[in-house]
Amino acid sequence: MARDLTRESDRVLEESRAVLRDNQAGGRHRRMPSIGRGSAELTRKPLVRKLRNIAYASGAIFVFALIAGLIIDGIGFVGIVITFLALVAAGIILGKFPRLEAPRRADLNKGDVRQMVSRTELWLEHQRAALPPPAVTLVDQIGVQLDALGMQLEHVEPLHPAAVETRKLVGETLPGMIDAYRKIPAHLRTEQRAGGSPEQQIVDSLGKISKEIDHVTRQLADGALDDLAIRTRYLDYRYGAEGEPAALPAPDPLEQLNRLPERDKQEF
Repeated sequence: MARDLTRESDRVLEESRAVLRDNQAGGRHRRMPSIGRGSAELTRKPLVRKLRNIAYASGAIFVFALIAGLIIDGIGFVGIVITFLALVAAGIILGKFPRLEAPRRADLNKGDVRQMVSRTELWLEHQRAALPPPAVTLVDQIGVQLDALGMQLEHVEPLHPAAVETRKLVGETLPGMIDAYRKIPAHLRTEQRAGGSPEQQIVDSLGKISKEIDHVTRQLADGALDDLAIRTRYLDYRYGAEGEPAALPAPDPLEQLNRLPERDKQEF
C-alpha cells in the first residue's frame, strides 16, 4: 500500500513539473497570440465573418418567431424553447465556419508585399508548435520585423533587385529552412552532428534571418536602395530537386566570411 502511495506521489510530482516546464516555456501548446499585424488581420477576418453570420441568423430567427407569434397569437412556451434551441444551433454551426487555415507555402510569395508579409506571418504562427522554445522566440521577433519590412517595401518598385531578393528571403528561404527542420524526425532533432544538432542549426539560422531582415529594413528606411546589397551568405542553402534541403546544412564559417563585404568583415 505504501509503495502504491509512493508511486502515485511520484506521478503527481512529475505532472506538476511538466506543467511548470510548459509555463516556463511560454505554454507552447496553448493558443499563442499573433506574431504581427498582418497575421492578426488575417485571423480577425474569419472571426468577423462568423459574428456577422451569427448576427444575421439570430435576427432571422427572431423575425420568424415574431411573425409566427403574430399569426398563431403567441408561440407559447414550446415556441420559446424552439427559438432558443435554434439560436444555440445557429451559434454552434456558424461559429465553426469559415475556418482559418494556414496558407500553403507555395502561396506565400504571391500577391503584393502586404499579402506576402501577412501570409508569411500566419504560416510562421502555425509552425511554432514544432519548433524548440528559442526558435519560437525568434519567430515572434521576426513577425514584428516583418511588419516594419512590409511597410518599407510598399515604397519600393516590385521589380527592384532589393525587393526581389527580400521577397525571396522572406517568402522562400525562411519557410524553406523551417520545412527542412520539420522533416527531420523528432528524436533526431537533438542529435549532435558535425555542425551541431538540427535544433541548434534552426535557431542559428532564424537568428541570421532576423538580423538580415533588420539590416534590410534599416537600409530601406534610409533610402539607400542603390547601396542595398542583400548579403547572400544567408541565402546559400543548397536546394534539392523539390526545392528544399534534405536537412539543415552546417554553414562553412570561412566560406561565409570570404563572401562578406570588407566593411562587414570587421564585425567578425
